[in-house]
Amino acid sequence: MRIAKFLVLFGACILAINSFSQKPRLDKTGNLLSMDDVDISAMVQPIPDKNIFSDSVYNIWCGSVVKGKNGFFYMFYSRWPRTEGHYAWLPSSEICLAKSEKPEGPYKHIKVVLPRRGAQYWDGVTTHNPAAIVYNGKYYLSYMGSTGTKHVNMPASMKDPNWWEYRNNQRIGMAVADDPEGDWTRFDKPVIDVSPDSTAYDALMMANPAITVDDNGKVILIYKQVAKNGALRGGKVRFGVAFANSLLGPYTKCPTPIFESKEGEKSWMIAEDPFIWNYKGTIYAIVTDVVGLFTNKEAALALLKSKDGIKWEPANYPKAVPHRLAFEGNMVSDDKLERPCLYLENGVPKYLFGAHGVNKRAYSVNVAVPLK
Repeated sequence: MRIAKFLVLFGACILAINSFSQKPRLDKTGNLLSMDDVDISAMVQPIPDKNIFSDSVYNIWCGSVVKGKNGFFYMFYSRWPRTEGHYAWLPSSEICLAKSEKPEGPYKHIKVVLPRRGAQYWDGVTTHNPAAIVYNGKYYLSYMGSTGTKHVNMPASMKDPNWWEYRNNQRIGMAVADDPEGDWTRFDKPVIDVSPDSTAYDALMMANPAITVDDNGKVILIYKQVAKNGALRGGKVRFGVAFANSLLGPYTKCPTPIFESKEGEKSWMIAEDPFIWNYKGTIYAIVTDVVGLFTNKEAALALLKSKDGIKWEPANYPKAVPHRLAFEGNMVSDDKLERPCLYLENGVPKYLFGAHGVNKRAYSVNVAVPLK
């Protein structure tokens, strides 16, 4: 009995030592010293019911959270009718705004930020993939927009050839506002468009923008790109990066893909759903580890780092989120977290937001994963 008690106490001590060693180091003012010391996977906690943002009528996806100048927290998110099925994000998604007094929620829907405005516009039918940033007193919203005129049967399916018109018309735009609850200025052209070179990696379509500004004021925009290959689906899915001196552009593209790996050259997709941020001269990214190259298939999301936004490598602790999450309530995880967005305070990760399917994606919600 004494031996058993000793082993229990010894195990508890080891856990305490491990927890202490994983605690982020702060300076005298409470700011994080280095992201290189942070093991996000060790900080993940079960998700309380109050941290789930859902709607009984709509599928919820793509939650991007920023702290407003007024002290409130704003979530930009995508929604589309549940009855139309998961794949109706094309062509039925619209970007909305929700508000909360706390970063984790609960959030309340405020308004549709980027509604439909007619198929004659490049983003007139679909708005999706919001990625918000507050910079120099203004709110910027990078997003995917699409358009089309073909009828998609509901519930939507990738087997419907008409669905692919909206997929291949995806482009990246930027909207701007002085107040997230006020009027948003959106533009008649994408902020960055597909390449006119038919052999380019982004000749067919682009989506999934992620954006940050480095210490020198240079804007870094990362985006999904698909090349042409003569087929409706196109070629391999890769990620590109572009740079600008202003969030509204113009942007200069890097000609070669990022997040690459020799082991993954033959894979259709290596990474997905990036979220990026700048901290003390290093650019960090949380991405979906599609084929497990960054985490040895041990995690759903991986943490990467870069000095220039072009050359990336796994961080010291590359595993970010497991393949299945834990919930405090009755909800059971049968899906992986997608579309990550990290909320930080003084550089320290506090909540990881993401989209989560429920009951084999019968519907979807946004969740705020506590990080402690």
